[in-house]
Amino acid sequence: MSPPRNPHSSDPRARAAATKRNRTRRALLDAADAAFTARGWARTRIEDVATTAGVSPATAYNHFPAKHALIAEVYAPLIAPLVATEAARAANGDDDADPATLVVEQIRALARVCVRNRGLTAAYWAAVQDYEVRVAAPPDPDDEQDPRTIAPVAEVLHDLVERGQAAGELRADPPAGTLCPILVDVLLARIALHAGEAAEPVTRLVAGLALGVLAPERVADGGAPA
Repeated sequence: MSPPRNPHSSDPRARAAATKRNRTRRALLDAADAAFTARGWARTRIEDVATTAGVSPATAYNHFPAKHALIAEVYAPLIAPLVATEAARAANGDDDADPATLVVEQIRALARVCVRNRGLTAAYWAAVQDYEVRVAAPPDPDDEQDPRTIAPVAEVLHDLVERGQAAGELRADPPAGTLCPILVDVLLARIALHAGEAAEPVTRLVAGLALGVLAPERVADGGAPA
């Protein structure tokens, strides 16, 4: 069966409009990346990002409805490789891997990404804190402004913990949906607030918290995964 035909593929004007829109979006994301990294969350305005990108504020808001959405769209590509790596591992049927080890490895991978992008991580963390205060509710998949759903930093960790709990290899209480956002918040806060701290000390801190709850016998026996 032939793939569905793109109705705009033979329309030069539609192709040109799509190309222009994509270029504008890319320019806004690049400008926002630089601004959030250099100035942080509070001191970055969409109006300034628009000026740097060479477009009007109205155009910027047409692409991104709020600053929370903008920072999340900038941050999301940093998380995407972690999601893809875990999806590939799961697709290969590697079900014999130790859940506690997988949790620690994921925390380490996330810490390394966040440390490499410390300025942007600090801005993203501040945006999440601000949004949580505003909405006072869990993440909503239908909310186009929620940075927690646009850039789901806790997603892979949540899935790993949930599978380990379902298999009975990790303690079931608290559930993954409660525990993992807390662990990720500690990780992001540590990196944002402790400039210069390397990824490995952050990993040991957060992994120790995770295993202390999910597999305390591993910690007590000195057998926590390195």
